Amino acid sequence: MEKTVVKTGKTVDEAIEAALSELGCSKEQATIEVVEEGTEGGFLGLGRKDAEVKVTFNSDDAGEQSAPAEDGDDTYFGDDESFEGDAVSEAEDAAANFVAEVLSGIGIHGNMDSYREDDTIYISVTGSDCGAAIGRHGETLEAISYMTNLIANKHSEQRVHVSLDVGGYKKHRDQVIKGLADKAVSRVKRSGRKVTMEAMSPAERRIVHSYLQDVPGVSTHSEGVEPNRCVVVTPDNEKK
Repeated sequence: MEKTVVKTGKTVDEAIEAALSELGCSKEQATIEVVEEGTEGGFLGLGRKDAEVKVTFNSDDAGEQSAPAEDGDDTYFGDDESFEGDAVSEAEDAAANFVAEVLSGIGIHGNMDSYREDDTIYISVTGSDCGAAIGRHGETLEAISYMTNLIANKHSEQRVHVSLDVGGYKKHRDQVIKGLADKAVSRVKRSGRKVTMEAMSPAERRIVHSYLQDVPGVSTHSEGVEPNRCVVVTPDNEKK
């Protein structure tokens, strides 16, 4: 089954990201057609045309993520009923039920899996029409994750962290961020100068810092003020 959306944006990449967010899928799961490249326009932007893309979600290629839940799976049924499953801890139970309630409130149907490993609770939601829980550039997903962490820690004596992914967005975005980090390291080592990456959320900056902490020859720190705070990758022989 296919679902297609048409989106516009200042750039082709921006339009594609908006479409993927609404569809709740990654580039690997979609067919992308650039309808209009977009133009900058002249004085004061007059005559500027937005980029336009047509993106189709190939649900048949989504694999196990979009497959129906088998008997015994922990399943979330949107507005019909709340998440039910065997929670391994009070914190995990509270976090999973909070996510189910939020998704139910915005009409998202899908399957939920959760498990706890050391001090991290992993919650994954798969299904169609997950875009409303992801939002533009993942902002809605980040807000839900923040609230879920607060809920989980209210029910835990020890500090826990909730890793929430909806529609595979977080996994895909993590790969994108690590790819950008790799490119920044290559530029630093090639030029011998520091490289400032694009503005990122606190959670995304933490991914970069953690990913590059053991890379020889470079170090990282953050600069700027939210929401324009960036990771700076610096050669070890350069003072910050």
